[in-house]
This record gives sequence, C-alpha cells and structure tokens, in this order.
Amino acid sequence: MSTPAASSAAPSGAKALTALILSVLSYSLVQTMLVPTLSVLQADLHTSAVGASWAVLSSTLLASAVLTPVLSRLGDSHGRRRVLMITLAVHLAGNIGAGLAWNVGSLIAFRAVQGVSLALLPLSLGLIREVLPPHRRAFGLGLTSGLVAGAAGAGLLLGGLIVDHVSWRWLFVAGAGLTSLALGAVARHVPGGGATVRAPLDLPGAGLLGLTLVCVLLALTEGPSWGWLSLRVLALFAGAVVCGGLFLGWERRSAHPLIDPALLLGRPIAAAHMGAFLLGATQFVFYVLVPKLAELPAGPPAQAARPVAHGFGASVTVAGLILVPGTLLGLAASSATGWVERGLGRRAPLALGLAVSAVGGASMAGFHAREWQAVAAYAVIGTGFGWAMAALPRLIHDVAPPDAIATANGINTVARTVGGAVGSQLAAALLASRTPPGTALPADPGFTYAFWTATAIAATGALYSSLAARSSADEAKSAGEVRSETYANTEAGKA
Repeated sequence: MSTPAASSAAPSGAKALTALILSVLSYSLVQTMLVPTLSVLQADLHTSAVGASWAVLSSTLLASAVLTPVLSRLGDSHGRRRVLMITLAVHLAGNIGAGLAWNVGSLIAFRAVQGVSLALLPLSLGLIREVLPPHRRAFGLGLTSGLVAGAAGAGLLLGGLIVDHVSWRWLFVAGAGLTSLALGAVARHVPGGGATVRAPLDLPGAGLLGLTLVCVLLALTEGPSWGWLSLRVLALFAGAVVCGGLFLGWERRSAHPLIDPALLLGRPIAAAHMGAFLLGATQFVFYVLVPKLAELPAGPPAQAARPVAHGFGASVTVAGLILVPGTLLGLAASSATGWVERGLGRRAPLALGLAVSAVGGASMAGFHAREWQAVAAYAVIGTGFGWAMAALPRLIHDVAPPDAIATANGINTVARTVGGAVGSQLAAALLASRTPPGTALPADPGFTYAFWTATAIAATGALYSSLAARSSADEAKSAGEVRSETYANTEAGKA
C-alpha cells in the first residue's frame, strides 16, 4: 500500500525526513518555549495565575487530546500528507493569532486552535513509512520521535532567551516562522501518499472519545484548585469511566470505527501505550521540577519563613541550559536505538530507556545540591528518554496495520500526553505538600520525594516493558512451535 510512495521518495529521502522533522519541531519547540512566560503573561495581560496557565498549557492540552485521534484517523483514510499540510496551516494561523492576542481570553482561544499541533507527530511518524526507503525507516523513526524529548531543554532555553530580552509575542513570531518553513518543506519535498482506505469519519466515536479525554484532563488540570475529592473532580473522573465504556462499546459495533479496539487493547500494542503513559509521567516530573529547582533562590529570600539553600538562583535561560546536555545525549541515543535492538531485541530499548531514566532519577533524588549534580543526573535521564521515545513508534510500526499507522501513533501520543498531565500534577502536589508555612517556596524534601516518585514510575515502566517483551517472545515461540508441529503433522499425513 505504501510501497509506491516509498520508492518514489527514496532519492530525496533526506529532504523528506528534514521536512517531517521541521513539522514535529514546530509543535514541540513552541510548547516548551511558552513555559517561561507564565508569570510574564499574568502581569502583561492582567490575569490570574489560573488564566495564564490556561493560556500556556491547559487549553492546548484539552484541544490536542480531542483532535489528535481524529486528525490521525483522517490522515490514514484521506492521505497523511494532505492532513499534515492542513494541520500545519491551522497551527500557523493559531501562532499568528496568539501573537496578536489582545487579552487573555483571545490568547486562550488561539492556543486552543494550536491544539491541532500535537497531531503533527503521529502524522509525521506515519509518513516515514511512505517517504523513506526500508533501510532508513528505523533511523527516521528514532530521530523524529527523539526530537520531541530533546525539544524540552532547547525550548526552555530559547523561550528563556526570548522572554529575557524581548516581548513574549516574539515566541509566536518564531513559532510562525518555523511552522511556515515546515509547511513549505512538506509541500516541496514530501510526495503524495500511496493508496488509502477511505472511510466515513466516526463522529459518535469521536464525540465519546473526546468527552472521555476532556473529563480526564480537566479533572487533572483543575484538581489542585477544586480539590481532588471535590464533587466536580469526582464527577469528571466518573464521567470519564462512563464515556470511555460507551466509546469502547460503540467502536466494537461500528462498521467504520474511529479507532479499532485492537489498536487500544491488543496485547502487543497495549504494552506500547502503557509504556508511553509511564514515560510521559516520568518526563514531566523532571520537566517541571528541574527548572523550578534551578530558579529557586540560592539563599534565604526576604519573604521566606526559613532559609532556602537548595536552589541555584538561576535565570530561566540558565535553567534551560541545565537540560541541554541531557537533550543532546537523548538525541544521540534515539538515533542509535537500532544498535540496542540488534543486540537485545526489538522491545529492549523501551525497557532499557526507562531503566536508565530510573537510574538517573535516583541520582537526582540523592544529589541535587549543586548545578553540576543536576546536569550529570539529567544527562543520564535524558539518555534514557531518548531510547524510550525512539522505541515507541518502532513498536507501533511493528504491530499496527499499514493503513492505521497514524491512528495508532496518535493513540500512543495521547497516552504519553495524559501521562504527562498526571506527572505534572503529581510533581506539583508533592512540592505543595512540602512547602513550609509562611512561604510559597518549596522545601528540599518536596523535590527529593518527587524525584524518587519519578524514579519509581520509570522503574515500574521498565519492569512492565521487560515482562511484556518476554511475554511477546514466549507467544511468538509458542506460535512458531505450533506452526512447526502443524506442518510436521501435515507432511506425515501426506506420507
């Protein structure tokens, strides 16, 4: 189905891959570049901390969770290149609108429009099968997915530099420029896809899935302010369970399901989705806490009830620099995932990546009093992230049918996003629980407990992935033995 496109793209595979990488960066860099703007937006747009948080994170998170499965499915059924270009065009419009926002309400609206950008990752991963020759696909998948983790440090660094020297609006100017570059590169260098299996969009399924994800993410987003045991939060979690059950029931009966239940619950692919969830939770604990630790005062500030000696007193820019070595090592690891696979097996990089991240997390939990300790620990963590991120799309491509590659990657991306929301709130809750009375500055035990928690999540993911890999290997061996026995019996019967 994808062979004609792949063969036609082979001579210009590098240019096509570059175009897809630019598409992914136009999403991932913009997301992390905005993190340093929370306090700036609050002052500049005369809004509350909640309003600024919705403008930077929450509105995009909710919109992306709803839109990503739909756009991924449309890509599989109507052409991934076409849907990728439309998504880039909408993302560009969102960037331009956000840069011109006149108040916090308009910024929240335009940031919700930018929620389409999360779909750029699964659409690009799906196109790699079409635009690269077979021997380069593993490299392309590893590098493209690894850049998502790598963009965390680079985005914070770039965002800090822009916010420190010019207006926050220039973040969206930069985002619009990168998105325009990606759109032009895709139009010029990514060929039209091969044949697609056109099917009507499952609107009831899309609505039920959207309601499920909105309930989950809204509960996670507003839980700290509403109270985790409040009636509204509990009602949202209950609504997620009900809508999720209705969604699965509908998809099993639908002639043209939005998502085949096998892409959600099938044994090999469910392990990849669970790995993505646990990876996302681990990643966002460190994405939230390492910069926060770096920016804490190095001495006792006037408003503190007692000295705060565990911070580095760094600027936003320096806080981003702490993540850069880990980012670079993660990119190198993601590009070299094939070596790990050849030595240890196809499913080994996910378990190994999570295990390495757990080792780095334990180091961060035990030693984070100095900048060099944080840099060294995150270098190990980032290396693990690179292996794990590169492993996920490769696992998806191994087990998903060719006409559902983008859809399966979209589900996996949403699983990591939901895991990230859980990790962010978990990190914030652990810091809040160890904040001394009379100050808004967290005490050091809060960071220690949070880093140990992230370590435990990563270790759990490594163990789960190892067991899933062993189970898959046993099943494959058993299936091979059954096939051999059947063949032998057949030959004996012929004799």
